[in-house]
Amino acid sequence: MHQATAIAPITVAVSGSTGLIGKTLSQALREQGHTAVPIVRKPPAKAERAIYWDQDANSLDATAIQGIDAVIHLAGESIVGRWTPAKRKRILESRVNSTALIARTIAALPDKPRVMVSASAVGIFGDRGDTPLDDTAPSGKAGEGFLQQVCEQWEAAADPARAAGIRVVHPRIGMVLARDGGALPTMLTPFRFGLGGTLGDGSQWIGWLHLDDLVQILITCLHNTHLAGPVNAVAPNPVTNRELTKTLGRALHRPTILPVPRFGARLAFGNLADELLLASQRVVPRKLEAAGFTWQHPKLESALRDLLQTKETA
Repeated sequence: MHQATAIAPITVAVSGSTGLIGKTLSQALREQGHTAVPIVRKPPAKAERAIYWDQDANSLDATAIQGIDAVIHLAGESIVGRWTPAKRKRILESRVNSTALIARTIAALPDKPRVMVSASAVGIFGDRGDTPLDDTAPSGKAGEGFLQQVCEQWEAAADPARAAGIRVVHPRIGMVLARDGGALPTMLTPFRFGLGGTLGDGSQWIGWLHLDDLVQILITCLHNTHLAGPVNAVAPNPVTNRELTKTLGRALHRPTILPVPRFGARLAFGNLADELLLASQRVVPRKLEAAGFTWQHPKLESALRDLLQTKETA
């Protein structure tokens, strides 16, 4: 079990509350005695406590968010799929515009939230080889990658909240491992048929974490007033793609002898392959370590065995 919080109950507005992370987070907040109020796209029923927003109209119900203690912003277009020009536009605008809308709205409130936890991603670092990347590491070279540009603009969009004196935290989330979503279910099918293998030469580093650890990291970002700005939301032991492949193969008792060459990954996934599957990001969570955070699954094998065992016995 993770460390329990002894902090007084708070009310937290959560965007993306129906997604993989948001749903699990909202449940965990309630289990810890907090109130999770969803930010929703449809006007809520009178009996429902929710905050309505219309991103197309650039509007957010300021009356409903007034008095909220904290905001966790997770909403955004999925990056999975072919990166057509239209898809790229949705990926960028869904993150940047929504973050700016929330930041501007809460900055103007007379009774402001104390903290805004606004998601980001390790993609901000670009392709950095074997270089360890802590929370203070600069992003990649200007204009080098689409995800890097998205993350930079995504984080900058929260500036109005920062300028208003609200503590803003950007958890830079790595590859999330979960039973019913994220990267793991997609990887399982080829592995179960003995078709799993490394991507490219397998030397690229992956910052990963178990969903349960991510949820507790987000809650820690709410409560720990020493955390601000970028926070690397990953497990403390990054692995290479080769290590990931071999560990998953061992957990499933399947061979891992069929590598996918770089051109094959690009053929199957387009530009997404270069930035998400083949890029190397050796991300380390120095701020969380300094804050005394305890991971339930600091090692990849432990995380995979937990998720696979639960999946198979569910």
